[in-house]
Amino acid sequence: MNARILVIDDEESICEILRYNLLKEGYEVDVAYSAEEALEKDLRPYDLFIVDIMMERLSGFDFAKQLRNSDNTEIVPIIFCSALNGEDDTVMGLNIGADDYITKPFKMSEMIARVNAVLRRAAVARKAVQAANAVSDQDPMESRIEYQTLCIDPNDKTCYIDGSLVPLTKTEFEILSFFLTHRNRIYSREEIIRRVWDDDVVVTTRTIDTNITRLRKKIGAYGNNIETRLGFGYGFKEKD
Repeated sequence: MNARILVIDDEESICEILRYNLLKEGYEVDVAYSAEEALEKDLRPYDLFIVDIMMERLSGFDFAKQLRNSDNTEIVPIIFCSALNGEDDTVMGLNIGADDYITKPFKMSEMIARVNAVLRRAAVARKAVQAANAVSDQDPMESRIEYQTLCIDPNDKTCYIDGSLVPLTKTEFEILSFFLTHRNRIYSREEIIRRVWDDDVVVTTRTIDTNITRLRKKIGAYGNNIETRLGFGYGFKEKD
């Protein structure tokens, strides 16, 4: 089945030229002329979102945050396509959870190449998740991992602080699990990639930074336990 893409941009001409060229590549393509219109759709069937940032009312950044906070779309790839070309804009987009960022005006050949690359990586990641889930179904029960009032349950893949559920993505959960079981040591980004991701999954060091930034925010005060050592990497340090 061909990948299905939703293009969200308030410029009708951009939507139509992307739809035309992506259809030629064999993708199924729908368009929405605002984030609000996109949210009215059933977003579960889509394999990729191409999102403009500067839209009226709900911006592309805010739309992407809603995608990342939904169980149905938290791992679906996002490509930001925007006239905003500052470094801060690109960093913000990637920190929100985007998989790529391309500035307008763009060459269609570059857009197609980036779409193909993002979808390839997503397909590999899905296979890895499916394989991991198949193995976990056969695993025996594991003990909870605790640090003060922070607790993760490796059996049902949940995280709690003071008894309250903390919603984590799969990647955030795996990073936190690794840190809590390997405390008081700094690990390089490459070591974290080897410990958390499967060998056939392509992961950049920026992906590590993005996930750790989001994880710190989600675990509140315990985010201070995740230390950054410039030039080396990250680690979880016990503190009094």
